[in-house]
Amino acid sequence: MPPAFRADHIGSLLRPQALLEARANTDFSKTYSTEVSERVTQAEVDAIKSALSEQITRNIYSLTNGEYPRAIFYSGLFESLDGMRTSTLPVPEAFRTDFPTTAGLLKQFGLKSRSVNIATGKLTLNERSPPYLSEWLQFRNLLPDESFWSRSKITLPAPSWQHIQLKPGTAWATGSGYSDDESYFRDLASCYTRTIEILYDHGCRFVQIDDPHLTYFCDVGFLNGCARDGTDTDTLLDLYIKVYSWIFQPIMSQRPTKYADLRIGMHLCRGNMAGSTHWVSGSYDKIAKKLFNDTEYIDTFYLEFDDESRVGGFEPLQYLPKGKSVVLGLVSTKDAELEDKEILQKKIHKAAKVIAQAWNSSEEEALREALAISPQCGFSSHSVKGGVGMTWEKQWDKLELLRDVAREVWGA
Repeated sequence: MPPAFRADHIGSLLRPQALLEARANTDFSKTYSTEVSERVTQAEVDAIKSALSEQITRNIYSLTNGEYPRAIFYSGLFESLDGMRTSTLPVPEAFRTDFPTTAGLLKQFGLKSRSVNIATGKLTLNERSPPYLSEWLQFRNLLPDESFWSRSKITLPAPSWQHIQLKPGTAWATGSGYSDDESYFRDLASCYTRTIEILYDHGCRFVQIDDPHLTYFCDVGFLNGCARDGTDTDTLLDLYIKVYSWIFQPIMSQRPTKYADLRIGMHLCRGNMAGSTHWVSGSYDKIAKKLFNDTEYIDTFYLEFDDESRVGGFEPLQYLPKGKSVVLGLVSTKDAELEDKEILQKKIHKAAKVIAQAWNSSEEEALREALAISPQCGFSSHSVKGGVGMTWEKQWDKLELLRDVAREVWGA
């Protein structure tokens, strides 16, 4: 299945000033807070309308709501599940040894605690208020008509988001009914399955899972910290990949009767927090074979490739099997300077050559069947911050650059 769009974007967009002002009194240290005032909700709607107008007028797809209803890209799911309790835990004591994010937050910003979600009972989805349904309906109802539904996507955080950060065995509390990773993730996977089914039933046809933590398995610091905790990272990576099968197998088993038009993407990056901060480095070669071949239900991978010194080259794309695609994250959301169009085209063709050689096919086939382009990350993973020097207009300049390059390379 070729990529849905030749020039795509990751999902989050810079928040307009009016939305930031409406949220000025919001305590964003409470990442998982569900308290939203009527003023903030109206500001979200106005901001989404503005972002939609820009995307449609400039012919930038897929369409997203900019993640404007969220404090940060991963909020909105875990805290909505029955059996989850939001707690504030000390940094770094409650987290994995030398975990890059918590270590970085402590060093750079002096953050001494983080909000997390711990399972205190059996994890189930509240059918009366499922995750992201209200967000999707808010967005869907602002689209011009039903023909735009299939050109729009919603993002979900990775199921491993809480588990990977916390010290081994602490993602669930004593008395929760959980005593091992598999039982915890089996129930969490069922919640994800049902979330996606409900979104699909309400017109959503494109779901993107944001799983930046998979790139931590490429980072020496994370691997060393796990070793000190007694964690086998090969086994841990296998578990996280297996969870995706538990999520999507019940859905995909119904094809082609249902879900034949459902697209599933996965975004991996190294982080894009305040001050253009990234958390980890390392080539995809440590995870590429498992990532591409063992996540059997993922159609498209959004991979960060804007800085070779941070992420390595395109060689890991040799493991991409036919039938799957990669969206090359070639344009930086960390750096406000506009990239050179010719350099971007050369990178696209370089990636295509790697795939073509692995497939024993032509470069043209690899371009057609396997590749698209995007920014390396969202423009504002956290509501209140973006890349250094990035502005509302520079954001659209970057997306229009991708659009124009795609037209020249693919005629799309």
